Amino acid sequence: MTETVIQYVLRRLKEIGVDDVFGVAGDYAFPVNDAIVEDPALNWITCCNELNAAYAADGYARMRGVGAVCTTYGVGELAAMSGIAGAYAEHLPVFHLVGTPNLATQEGRALVHHTLGTGEFDLFHRMAEPIVCASAALTPQNAAAETERLIAAAFYNRRPVYLAIPSDVADTPVLAGAPSVSPPASDPASLAAATDAVAAALNDAGQACVLPGVLLRRLGLQGASEAFVDDAGLPFATMFADKSVLGEDHPNYIGMYVGRLAGEPVRAFVESSDVVVMIGAMLSDGNVAGGTVRLDPATVITIDHHRTTVGSRVYRNVEIAGILAKLSGRITKRAQRPAIAPETLGPIVGCGEDPITADALYPRWANFFRPDDVIITDTGTSSLGLGLAQLPHGAEFHNQTLWASIGWATPAAFGAAKGAPDRRLILITGEGSHQMTAQEISQLGRHGLRPIIFVLNNSGYLSERMLCKDMALGYNDIAAWNYVELPHALGCQGWFTARVSSCGVLDDALKTAEQADGAAYIEVITDPDEAPPMYKKLHEHVESFYNIH
Repeated sequence: MTETVIQYVLRRLKEIGVDDVFGVAGDYAFPVNDAIVEDPALNWITCCNELNAAYAADGYARMRGVGAVCTTYGVGELAAMSGIAGAYAEHLPVFHLVGTPNLATQEGRALVHHTLGTGEFDLFHRMAEPIVCASAALTPQNAAAETERLIAAAFYNRRPVYLAIPSDVADTPVLAGAPSVSPPASDPASLAAATDAVAAALNDAGQACVLPGVLLRRLGLQGASEAFVDDAGLPFATMFADKSVLGEDHPNYIGMYVGRLAGEPVRAFVESSDVVVMIGAMLSDGNVAGGTVRLDPATVITIDHHRTTVGSRVYRNVEIAGILAKLSGRITKRAQRPAIAPETLGPIVGCGEDPITADALYPRWANFFRPDDVIITDTGTSSLGLGLAQLPHGAEFHNQTLWASIGWATPAAFGAAKGAPDRRLILITGEGSHQMTAQEISQLGRHGLRPIIFVLNNSGYLSERMLCKDMALGYNDIAAWNYVELPHALGCQGWFTARVSSCGVLDDALKTAEQADGAAYIEVITDPDEAPPMYKKLHEHVESFYNIH
């Protein structure tokens, strides 16, 4: 029996690891929605809105390596765009399936709903092109070839792709077979030259270290990079976006490299090294810690997604996996690691009726984490506050350092929980971010998932207050919600909930959450200006970095 266009697309998505498709149904997308629901090997996951669906697909892709979101034409796809752009910035292959009007409607330039009334039906497709690495409008003739092209592009670039599927094309039989697609491979000559250059630089260096990046996680190359670190005896540190990419319990881990915001021994060691090998890491503004990271470009070797740079020489068409494998046995192993212990959060302080300060809160959270936890934090106060929390074996820390979209974490946590239902998921979000997308906790309850959610309530956007010229400005104030009542109001039955404003009550809530068999939702109250030490230091440096005045 000949497959239809949508059956072909869905079969290939299943084969590359997609079991769940997030989205919001719409009439132009009904044929796609129907096919997903009718496929016994796929789960349709309704989200509260399209933006949340895109964030959820982002979180899912962090766990599975690939995700998918489905929206209707125009109003639906535009609502999802910020989430798709975030997946692009954060190197996540998310497939955006868009159900569009039928071909006769498009060819006739009809005035129909979800359009701008101009008769232009490729306008939103064109708007999507800058935030995806490839796109296609499917037909029966090109469906197989274009689907394979987009799969290859998504995995080669580790970025989203866009598939427009007209409503009358979805159920039409595929009319041509798919071409064979080979996985990307390095150019042999360029790979050999890059390997020689990296090996020579490291073997000549007196002091060297590694900065592994989040791209290693996206490519599933943590094991390969850890083997490289072990074989070469190289110490490594991580920047904000890359926290936990390699295990923080590894003996070669020397701590977080956050410029002058913390960890002076780590900063001094990294910045005085003869060679710093960045593997899948980038010097985004979030990673350069308010402009306090100072790496000499002459010392940096960059092993990037598809190329390696040593000094002024760029070796193109070199895959990370290929060069890590070729470097095995080529680096003279260093006999001992530097005598640098990773800087960690301070001891747990406060008890009883003591108010919850940053010094009391963040060490408690760090002590709460367990091996193999998945920890999702909004980029901001909580993320920086946990930067020095040394994670146990197998625990993963996820934020959105580059795109840094307020509201990302709650629906991303839902997607991550669906993608890894056998792991304990902890969401730590500020109440300002939570207000944007809080309705998605209803989906966690609906699907029987059991997250542990902490909502940090400091009466507004503290992270923005720490960055703007006047912390008292009213645009960082938000409405006061009764957060602890949200799970019940949104249909989450049997969840443990608590509102805590003192250290003793927080300790009791943490103990209950640890022992509970179900989900937990804990609102943590602090003073409005109670920021972690690293954020206070960032505040001191940010004025000159962002040229606020």
